[in-house]
Amino acid sequence: MLITEYRIDLVILALRTILPLEHPADTTLRYFFKNERIGSNERELVAETVFGVLRHRLLLEHACAGNASRDKFPANPTVSGSGREATPPAPDAAQHRVGAATPRRMALAYLLRFGGYNLRELEPVLKHGEKEWLATVKGVKIEELPLSVQAELPEWLVEKMRASYSDDDILTLGKSMQQVAPLDIRVNTLLAKREDVLQQLHDKKIEATATPYSPIGIRLKEKIPLNKDALFTEGKVEVQDEGSQLLGFLLAPKRNDMVVDFCAGAGGKTLMLSALMNSQGRLYAMDVSEKRLANLKPRLKRSGASNIQPMLISHENDLKVKRLAGKIDRVLVDAPCSGLGTLRRNPDLKFRQSPNSVAELTVKQAAILASASRLLKKGGRLVYATCSILPEENQHIVQAFLAAHPDFVLRPAGVVLQQQKIALDAGDYLELRPHLHSTDGFFAAVLERI
Repeated sequence: MLITEYRIDLVILALRTILPLEHPADTTLRYFFKNERIGSNERELVAETVFGVLRHRLLLEHACAGNASRDKFPANPTVSGSGREATPPAPDAAQHRVGAATPRRMALAYLLRFGGYNLRELEPVLKHGEKEWLATVKGVKIEELPLSVQAELPEWLVEKMRASYSDDDILTLGKSMQQVAPLDIRVNTLLAKREDVLQQLHDKKIEATATPYSPIGIRLKEKIPLNKDALFTEGKVEVQDEGSQLLGFLLAPKRNDMVVDFCAGAGGKTLMLSALMNSQGRLYAMDVSEKRLANLKPRLKRSGASNIQPMLISHENDLKVKRLAGKIDRVLVDAPCSGLGTLRRNPDLKFRQSPNSVAELTVKQAAILASASRLLKKGGRLVYATCSILPEENQHIVQAFLAAHPDFVLRPAGVVLQQQKIALDAGDYLELRPHLHSTDGFFAAVLERI
């Protein structure tokens, strides 16, 4: 796509709006597009550049003069609770300061280093002195930079990871998180079969393959506007990462079970559990957010599932939860977490989380797991899961829970997957990584009440 002054100005405006990171980047970008009303080509360029800058922000800041931008865009801003969108910072003297990592410089550096443009293609939009500066950006040798910059992970996160990962592992994982995630979809087995959906996609000349682990997953080579496709509108497919699909197979609910999805959110996993149960038994979709549960309603209508009961709870010890204590066969706890396993999709999260926010989450995770465990019958199964790569949100939570609850045991995730005829090499826990499994970073533990 030809880079024009109009297009580069749009990219810069979007970056000015998003880089303070007062709200999730995808939400802010959605509002930006709503306000700007620009063409599809420009939208594509803006979205790719914004998320590209977020993926490679540490290198770009270094190339644009190290930490010069940090006064302007704090790495861990306080997220406003007002619900209002961030007001774009006005251009000021810092924007023109020599060597500052301004939105303009970040955009140009990204387009040259990662966006597939050369200096000659960018030259028509460059200002005085920028061509010479960009030539130096091109020459930055990433292998000579600190580990946090090479891995594109903030220093605090690298230090946390060093407790359980080698530097080589941190670098490998960090590089894998810089890649763009594929689009995984789950076939709704209440309405369709995977081979039929694959055939329909191939008939539309859409490149798609069966996922290697989930027997009901499909991976699309390129992202398509799926929400307009008949397969989606008729409820035959839902967007769901393959790693997330595997959680349902770890829980393995039976047809007439009583099941609780304890942190149901918008219900992606709930719908999958319903399909695994052939829409029989009873399935409670619990969440503390009325808005998230409301988002489940249109999905539920499309899916053909009839055994799901959405249940709004005020907190994990709600009376509605207590009434079901000891009555439930299966409980899924997809706990609120840092989301650091999803950086391929949400690269802004690494700048929106902090050691303090992770510490707060671990308290919440322990409380939720303890409360959800009371729902189980003897012999019942609970799956505790996060999309985090940090042991303190994962193994440490499970080990502390088991130490405090002698009536629970850990069932090896690898064995449970084998029972489901899923050929994935896992030990006591399911630990998924982008560079090993082509999924988001996921963790899951299978607990059983004895």
